[in-house]
Amino acid sequence: MFKWPKGKDSFNVSHQGTDNPWVTIQSLVARQLKGPLSSGYRINKILIPVLQREKGGWGRGDVVRVKLQLESHADITWVVVSDPIPAGSSILGTGLGRDSQLLSMGEKEAGWFWAAFEERSCESFRAYYEYVPKGLWTLEYTIMLNSECTFIVPETTVESLYAPEMFGIMPNGKIEIKR
Repeated sequence: MFKWPKGKDSFNVSHQGTDNPWVTIQSLVARQLKGPLSSGYRINKILIPVLQREKGGWGRGDVVRVKLQLESHADITWVVVSDPIPAGSSILGTGLGRDSQLLSMGEKEAGWFWAAFEERSCESFRAYYEYVPKGLWTLEYTIMLNSECTFIVPETTVESLYAPEMFGIMPNGKIEIKR
């Protein structure tokens, strides 16, 4: 890690030894994402109303099916899909407390593989895949919106755990939940 120079600059890399050298250079920037970013994975997110009191807007108590359509550009092992939810919402299908098994029925997955593990936490839905072949796949989960407010939800990501250059990011932006 080093600080980037303010203007143009150069750096030198030297190799000592008998093996073939290789160098990887990566720059990380903390900036607001304006649109989807794809480096090996593409993400499309669709919000489908399951129970919605008022068409055209979300309200407290509404139930939403989240459909993630994903595309992998190469075969890869150990991939995680992480999709944050609005604060105060709950992911259905955990079997805990006042969770409704009926409202989460109908969640679909499509593709020739399945998640090794799913995590339905209070902050996000995560699915871990041991192997993802090149091509399209979809997954769905259901949330209940419990708090009214305007939420800025972090990005949805797909990442290869052992190949950091393979990732996909999609901004979620603002979600307004009314009374």
